Amino acid sequence: MSDSYETPRQRMVETVAPRVDDDRVLEALEAVPRHEFVPPTRRESAYADRPLPIGDEQTISAPHMVAIMADLLAADPGDDVLEIGTGCGYHAAVTAEVVGGENVYTVEYSEALAEQARETLAALGYDGISIRVGDGREGWPENASYDAAYATCAIASIPDHVVDQLRAGGQLLAPIGTARQTLVTAIKRPDGSLERTEHGGVRFVRMRG
Repeated sequence: MSDSYETPRQRMVETVAPRVDDDRVLEALEAVPRHEFVPPTRRESAYADRPLPIGDEQTISAPHMVAIMADLLAADPGDDVLEIGTGCGYHAAVTAEVVGGENVYTVEYSEALAEQARETLAALGYDGISIRVGDGREGWPENASYDAAYATCAIASIPDHVVDQLRAGGQLLAPIGTARQTLVTAIKRPDGSLERTEHGGVRFVRMRG
């Protein structure tokens, strides 16, 4: 990991720290080299607290949003987690720092982004993360059931297939809506119904497909 990025990375962590309750999330943000996940022409802005384009009309989320979502997800080491929207792989790497790379399963609609993320993650030692190309609304049934799932793109409504793949007591965290988006936590009750909590308005790239 390049020493030249250590100071801006620590500054980024300090910037988002007031929004986070779980120290493990801050440790994960400090461990993952965000600059490796952005295009070389954007690396001078890699630790700024804002989204950046990563190609294919997609973005890497602002660090504070990654931190907030990781904090809300409240996953524990060993939990199986499904990610909808791999993008460049940064958020998956942060999740892997918390639960373990072999416990992260991520689905990406764009074959080009999925391959790029796979290469970046493997080069950084996150090759335990499983990536597949497909429609995130379908989840990844072969590896179900999951303790938690989250989406890094806005979904019109909570995807039933993903809910089906959660264990009882598992949670889905996702931006829900199109023109207006709300970050929503949905906990799966034993009877399959959802206990829904809203966390305010957000703006994410819409899910494709």
